[in-house]
Amino acid sequence: MSTLSVQDATDADWPGIALLTAVSFGAFWQPETIAAWRTLMPEHGSVIVRDGGDVVGMTHYLDLEMTVPGGATLPTAGITWVGVAPTHRRRGLLRAMYTELHQRISDAGYPIAALTASEGGIYGRFGYGPATVETQLSIDRRFARWHRDAPGPGGVRMVRAHDHRDAFAEIYERYRRRTPGSSPRPSPLWEDLLADWDSSRGGGTQWFALLHPDGYVLYRMHRDPAKRAAVEEFTAVTPEAHVALWRALLGMDLVETITAPSHPGEPLPYLLDDSRVVRTTASQDDLWLRIMDVVAALEARTYRGDLRTVLEITDEFRCDGGRFALDVTGGRATCARTEADAEFTMDLDVLGSLYLGAHRAADLAAAHRIRGGSPAQLRSLDIAFGSDVPARLGYGF
Repeated sequence: MSTLSVQDATDADWPGIALLTAVSFGAFWQPETIAAWRTLMPEHGSVIVRDGGDVVGMTHYLDLEMTVPGGATLPTAGITWVGVAPTHRRRGLLRAMYTELHQRISDAGYPIAALTASEGGIYGRFGYGPATVETQLSIDRRFARWHRDAPGPGGVRMVRAHDHRDAFAEIYERYRRRTPGSSPRPSPLWEDLLADWDSSRGGGTQWFALLHPDGYVLYRMHRDPAKRAAVEEFTAVTPEAHVALWRALLGMDLVETITAPSHPGEPLPYLLDDSRVVRTTASQDDLWLRIMDVVAALEARTYRGDLRTVLEITDEFRCDGGRFALDVTGGRATCARTEADAEFTMDLDVLGSLYLGAHRAADLAAAHRIRGGSPAQLRSLDIAFGSDVPARLGYGF
């Protein structure tokens, strides 16, 4: 760091923050977009590093809440816009900023911190583990035929996206309240999304929208060179809405390919005669979690099976780990620090990966990321941390 130091961001720093954001992420954002996101940043939620008058490092957090398995919500610090200028790499700026920012998050009492990662190899050392998985589906619409048992509920309308913000917001709110990993989307972010800036279209058209009483789809059309519908948001609260929206998408005669974000539990392949028409063309982490308060986090969610164990959680970044007695009965947990011998040992990032149920304890144990415990107890740990509802990030931040 030499003479550089971490400081609070002031209003005068935001032109420099906007420039570093553009350099870090390869695009200049609309001033309205930056203003919308700033409404979610609490006082003292932004720290920067200056070199003279230049902003050369930045990190911020958003005041969010997140749904956890069982439907409870927890206050969550959503870390965003993390960047170090290419002129100031390998000087310890990121660690210095993260040390200060996470102390502020801890002082504010957030039990969980969350982020989405541009690069996968950075955040594990700060105690973050990948907690949801997003897949990318590609469907050759020309060969998609519905299975004879597939329902046809109907109820989908073609609409102009900017005219239906309130309907989208109401559906999304119902969706996020039942979906682990999802957070509320406040009005400024809806307004920015539906402003549909040219710079956000990625070479595609303006928004096309499909609306069902219990779901919606936002997509763009591309020519590359054949016509492709690129779904960017597919939100369905009920199975009926999910099928109805897919029937509408697959009914677009002049479209050859449909791409859409999804998750490992997507049922679409089972709805078609030939499941090979649906290809998973990408799969990667999406939401990452750091458990700031182990007791509060473990007691907030529900569990799929009974469990009594002692966990040793190591935290090399801060001091939020320790030894914890976890007792789960009837889906609810009590948790407390203990001096008893640990049965299982894991790093804090592993607990983040387990927390929403998207990753299995058995798989992490096979990779030696979870150590200890009998085979029977490992099965109990594996079952307990599952989730009946697949975890998904509601929107990127």
